Amino acid sequence: MTREELRTIFIDELTGIAPEIDGSSLDDTANIQESYDLDSMDIFNLLAALHQRLDVDIPDNDAVKLLTVEDALNYLQQRLSDKR
Repeated sequence: MTREELRTIFIDELTGIAPEIDGSSLDDTANIQESYDLDSMDIFNLLAALHQRLDVDIPDNDAVKLLTVEDALNYLQQRLSDKR
C-alpha cells in the first residue's frame, strides 16, 4: 500500500468520525485532536476504524503516537510492514 493510499484511508476514517473536518485542506503536521477538537472517544473510534479497515492492531496506549496525520502515516506504515 502506498503512503498516499494510506493517507486517503486515514482521512476517510477521520472524516467519518468528524465530518466537519475538510479532508482536502487537512494540515498533515497539525495535532488533529487539538486542531479539530476531537475528544478521547473520537480518537478511540478512529483507532477502531483504522484497525478494522487495515486489519492492524493499534493498542490504546499508542494513541499518543498518532497526534498528526504525518505521525499516523509513519506509525501505520511501520505496523503494516511488521505484519508481512
